[in-house]
Amino acid sequence: MIDYFAKGKDEKAPTLFMLHGTGGTERDLLPIAEHLSPASSVLSVRGNVLEHGMPRFFRRLAEGVFDEEDLKYRTKELRDYLDEAAVRYGFDRHNVVAIGYSNGANIAASLLFHYENVLAGAILFHPMVPIRGIELPDLTGLPVFIGAGKNDPICPPEETSELERILSAQQADVTVHWENSGHQLTYAELTAAANWFGKRFS
Repeated sequence: MIDYFAKGKDEKAPTLFMLHGTGGTERDLLPIAEHLSPASSVLSVRGNVLEHGMPRFFRRLAEGVFDEEDLKYRTKELRDYLDEAAVRYGFDRHNVVAIGYSNGANIAASLLFHYENVLAGAILFHPMVPIRGIELPDLTGLPVFIGAGKNDPICPPEETSELERILSAQQADVTVHWENSGHQLTYAELTAAANWFGKRFS
């Protein structure tokens, strides 16, 4: 997988695992990483599935309709990649926080849905429920921030509320921040995520 890694100044700070949206690259979310935790190491990866030439982390059958078999395969692939990258780059595999936007948030959520102790926390900007009808692992105490737009045409509010319920049912510590906006990221949303991160991981 094409990736980018930068060693942080604070080895005790979580490594930020950055996952872009559809059509993005491994460099798209680097400014967000700097905003959230400038002293952290940063690992950012490019999705290796192409949709009309645009990188994604898994295939979809239509807008909002995921290819679930490919999602499962790519989720395992990403988990294995993260294990390997921790060895290659020398960061603490047990102290990784995923930060994903849109398609990147969906694959990050899928990691949580499929694997126990795969992440130390997650910031999900405009995610959907990645998959339904599976038994989730124990997520007790896992800090999760969800950024959502009340007028998001791609990820409607009901989707966000359902994701919150699913994660909370597994005892995850979920915080949802709403904006009166659409699918785009807002500065207020980033600031709320940074404040949340500082309280949970400083």
